[in-house]
Amino acid sequence: MRRLRLRTVLLVVVIVPTVTFTPLLASGMSQLFGQWRTEKVQMDLATTTVGRPAADLFFALDRERRLTAQLQAARGGGARERLAEQRAVTDRAVRAFRPLTSLDPDDAQEGLAEALARTGRELGLLDQQRRAVDSGWSSARQAFEYYSGVLESGLRVLAALSNTGEGQVNTTAQPLVDLLWIADMVGREDAVLARGWPTGRLTRSEYNIVTEAAGTRNHLMNARVVPALTGQETRYATMTDGQAWRAMTTVEGRLSLADGDQVRLRDDSAEWRSSAETVTAQLRELVGLRFEHLGRVGYGHADMIFTVFVSISTVGVLALLLVFFTSWRLTSVLRRRILHLRHDAQELQERLPDVVARLERGEDVDADAEVRMIEPTGDELGELGQALNLARRSAVRTAVRQAEQHRGFQRMLQRIARRTQILIGLQLKKLDELERRHEDPEVLEGLFDLDHLTARLRRYEENLVILGGGQPQRRWRKPVRLLDVLRAAQSEVQDYRRISIDVEGELWIAERAVGPLIHVLAELMENATTFSKPLTPVEVRAAPVSRGVAVEIEDRGLGMEPEQYDAVNALLQSPPRLDMMTHADDVRLGLYVVARLAASLGLQVELRSSAFGGTRVIVLLADTLVVDRPRTAPEPDTVPQEAATQEPPRPPGTNEALPSRARGARWPPSRPRRPRRPACGRSRSAYARPASQRSSASRRTPRTTAARRAGPHPNSPPGPAP
Repeated sequence: MRRLRLRTVLLVVVIVPTVTFTPLLASGMSQLFGQWRTEKVQMDLATTTVGRPAADLFFALDRERRLTAQLQAARGGGARERLAEQRAVTDRAVRAFRPLTSLDPDDAQEGLAEALARTGRELGLLDQQRRAVDSGWSSARQAFEYYSGVLESGLRVLAALSNTGEGQVNTTAQPLVDLLWIADMVGREDAVLARGWPTGRLTRSEYNIVTEAAGTRNHLMNARVVPALTGQETRYATMTDGQAWRAMTTVEGRLSLADGDQVRLRDDSAEWRSSAETVTAQLRELVGLRFEHLGRVGYGHADMIFTVFVSISTVGVLALLLVFFTSWRLTSVLRRRILHLRHDAQELQERLPDVVARLERGEDVDADAEVRMIEPTGDELGELGQALNLARRSAVRTAVRQAEQHRGFQRMLQRIARRTQILIGLQLKKLDELERRHEDPEVLEGLFDLDHLTARLRRYEENLVILGGGQPQRRWRKPVRLLDVLRAAQSEVQDYRRISIDVEGELWIAERAVGPLIHVLAELMENATTFSKPLTPVEVRAAPVSRGVAVEIEDRGLGMEPEQYDAVNALLQSPPRLDMMTHADDVRLGLYVVARLAASLGLQVELRSSAFGGTRVIVLLADTLVVDRPRTAPEPDTVPQEAATQEPPRPPGTNEALPSRARGARWPPSRPRRPRRPACGRSRSAYARPASQRSSASRRTPRTTAARRAGPHPNSPPGPAP
């Protein structure tokens, strides 16, 4: 087929479906099918599923009502045997009807489910009523009212069945309901008179029941049933002129209200019994004929709707096939070309994340080689392909350029930080030499302050290295006690005097985790001191747990909101790729550092709300980071001989030299302890000086004493492990 321009193809594709009758066809087919299905279901319910069992139950209960009245009026004459036989017939009808009481189909007539449920509830009292009749507990009036109520419920079921969505069906079903009401009126008269024949009298209320039932019966038969008879039913049009109907009317005419509230009855029971049974049998035959007529009318109308549905559906489907074939022929070329463009767009969608991932891993990517060009054409789709080519090339080149800029910035950041670290290392080494050389307390105090500031500066430079994608350069060759690791972290915090350390047991950390762990703990300690009020304590506790060692850092600051804790914990669980240029103003850069170091070591860091209102940080060290005590490690409680006899004074506001501690001891200790000689191998120890000079020497910050026992000399410049 000749290549068409996009505008022409689109016009054809839009106009052809628009001028067809697809929406109208679909709506008509849906309505016809729904109407057919609804009428089919309703006719099944009215003629077979519910209608027949309800009619059988009605006639069975009507006969049982009359026999029950006879038994209560005269116990002899075989009344009990006839009632027992009728009860068996009624039980069969009840068993057939009872499963229908819970029926509630979607397309059923309105009110049918409620009528069935009500009839089911009243049938549940049938056995109780029978026992009351047999034992004499139930009066004749109570039994009559119960059976009449059940029969009325059954008539409501049949009335609900006649309320369909089709007017012709409703018109045909209404005489059926009227016939059953006529049968109920005859049954009421029969039951009341059956109580009166043995005594020869009726009460005033019983007489009213008989007269009202007779009037209702005659009105329904003459005004509503006889005019609606058709077909074979017409032979019953003269039923009211028949001998049985006239006999019933004659017996009713003999009833007259005498003086008082009593009505005397003649002995017309045999005549009444014969005529009532004949009329009831004729009514039952007429009900059967009306059911057949109703089925023919209802199913005929449903079949007609189905025929219309099939015809319209066939014509509509043929028209839709024509539209589909035309549209398919016109859009085949367009579809192939659009699918080709979509494939190219999906390829870009899949390739671009892969290119970005390769760039993040540091691989070199050729932007031109990663982009497959689309062949140009002379129509609108060709212009779209050219635009897609440009977009693909621009996206890949932009990703490559941004990745190169990011890597270049990281390399520059690491080079600057490494050079600064070298200078910081040299400065720490020079300060260490000055500290060993001078013994003047004031000079030492200033040198120690500079030493502390330089140590903090070194940690900030390491932050830049970590954020730039590198790792800290401090290395240890041997395991270090956890207490010394905590002291080393404490020494790198500005307000270290507020921090108290408590370690349970003697725990040792693997050499590969010492440096990063010191950095992580220092960041968290400084965060605790920064965001809590001055002079409030910051408690650091460490203890072994089932899965390793837990370190808790708790402050008494203002804390954070629950959603802030969730956001920070999510960051610590999965540190994102940090773009320094876009996060330069983020106050949580320290948390990025902690997140990266924790991910590299396998630490679990979690922030929670503290009982003091501040924040409690839990750092969980895995078992692989905790080792046994090295054989060559010095005894933690060894005290130098020359320091055992006297104790240097502790200036106010300063920590004493950080000694090792036994299990259960707190840090800082509650009272001054005898300092031990540092394990850093100084040639000129503060404890070897005179007593007058040792006071100033004991003011060393935690970093200049215990922190130096945590591994290699911390004043050494970054580089290979010693």
